[in-house]
Amino acid sequence: MPTHFKGSKKEIESLNTFIKMTRATESINHRLSTYLAESCERLTVSQFGILEALLHLGPSNQKELGRKILKTGGNITLVIDNLEKRNYVKRETDPNDRRASIVSLTTEGKDFISGYFPAHVEKIVEEFSSLTSEELKELGRLCKKVGMKENN
Repeated sequence: MPTHFKGSKKEIESLNTFIKMTRATESINHRLSTYLAESCERLTVSQFGILEALLHLGPSNQKELGRKILKTGGNITLVIDNLEKRNYVKRETDPNDRRASIVSLTTEGKDFISGYFPAHVEKIVEEFSSLTSEELKELGRLCKKVGMKENN
């Protein structure tokens, strides 16, 4: 559904594109998070993001993990607390900064995310199956261009 706003051509084009991009993102996220909740012992998207980052990047500073998955300090602490309760991650004091924590996967956490990640990738491939390889590259390029825009 396009915007009903009556503005300049550029405003209407921008709003319509924003609406389409937002709806597409929310639709994909809804389907993936539903699948995640149903197949992963009620794992949240944020918890999955932390496990995935640790799997592919290795142990990381808690603050850096928050930046990677776009979560605030208080929120990331809660997410990691909950992963710790499940014995998926452990925290250790950063040897370079005693105020900071380094988060790493436990053996149980690594086994879990390593076993689940291929199915997650399969679902993402399925979500984008209506696009050709060239369309995927172009969409990726355009999303990066919009996402990397600096504020003036």
